[in-house]
Amino acid sequence: MRTELSWTAVRGPVGEVTAVAGEAGLVQVCFGGPEQVLPRYAEAVLVESGEPALRAGAQLEEYFAGRRREFDLPVDWSNVEGLRLQVLRTLHEQVPFGRTLSYRELARLAGRPEAARAVGTIMGSNPVPIVVPCHRVVASGGGLGGFGPGLEAKRRLLVLEGALDATLLELDMLA
Repeated sequence: MRTELSWTAVRGPVGEVTAVAGEAGLVQVCFGGPEQVLPRYAEAVLVESGEPALRAGAQLEEYFAGRRREFDLPVDWSNVEGLRLQVLRTLHEQVPFGRTLSYRELARLAGRPEAARAVGTIMGSNPVPIVVPCHRVVASGGGLGGFGPGLEAKRRLLVLEGALDATLLELDMLA
């Protein structure tokens, strides 16, 4: 029997975002339209706007509109294991809206203080960004660090959460 997954796409300050969910929870959040994410699920039955994805899409829209500070969505962790699972769950459960921390601090919080470099790699492989807020993890020296969809998207998310001054976005537009 093939797995059934539903998907929906929403627009926000970082462009189009596609959410894919199944019975066990959110499987992926992708920066971009469905054409970028759906080919990865060729083995599944894909349903546009099915209930699990619609719920995720509605919460993402609320977040982008500044009306949601916390996601109430189950995450399907079945394809994540080991240190990656430990770090992503720690981030998901312990780093609140509007707070940032360094890769090193997240490694310590996850109980693996020696794994700061690995945490950076793990952030780059987060299957459900925004909901599991890898954009809140920044470099120790005060820089933004990396972000798969680009630093502009990371800036916009941090400004949305009040963790970064909005004038930084305005200055970028003037440059």
